[in-house]
Amino acid sequence: MAVLSRGNLMLWGLIACCTSIELVLSLSDAGVLFPARLRSLAYDYGGFWPGLLGSWQPNYPAQPYLMFFTYGFLHGGLAHLAVNMVTLWSLGRAVLRRVGAMGLALLYGGSILGGAAGFAALAPDLRPMVGASGALFGLIGGLLAWIYVDRYTYREGLWPVVRAVVLLAVLNVVLWWAMDEQLAWQTHLGGFVAGWVLALLIDPRPGDAEDDPA
Repeated sequence: MAVLSRGNLMLWGLIACCTSIELVLSLSDAGVLFPARLRSLAYDYGGFWPGLLGSWQPNYPAQPYLMFFTYGFLHGGLAHLAVNMVTLWSLGRAVLRRVGAMGLALLYGGSILGGAAGFAALAPDLRPMVGASGALFGLIGGLLAWIYVDRYTYREGLWPVVRAVVLLAVLNVVLWWAMDEQLAWQTHLGGFVAGWVLALLIDPRPGDAEDDPA
């Protein structure tokens, strides 16, 4: 129970952090509080800018390194935030049931890094990237990795895992097209791969036969 309490506190903390930041930026956008350019400044200092890995001059010395994590706490608006936070709560609780608070922290943090690495390696241009979806796809990748291990160990069919991966790929293609190529699928891919690998390092053993981590 103590582990679950710490894990739920961690989940609420992540949600509160992302929500507070976006609310402040939205109030700035509406001209209610704070400077009108606050969102632009937040993106300038906290978004992931591929150009900073090249010849671009950073706003502060550590920016090329910290942006691998800070981008995951910024969002593109209230709708973007709401979808990601509802998803985080749902996936985060499933991860907690499997590996507890420390496992969730490692998986979430590593997936943020993996999402940024995927964007840095595969993005075709220098536009900035923000959002928690890299970490969220990492949680999905981790949960599917554990389901794969469980089903393989207990000699159950692997089709549900394959189907889920295919559906995720199709969803990304459809959204990428519908959003006029503005979807950072590279971040989703990087986060998913990182989450899958990290999950097998965090807990490589199969779960109980009657348990379902998803």
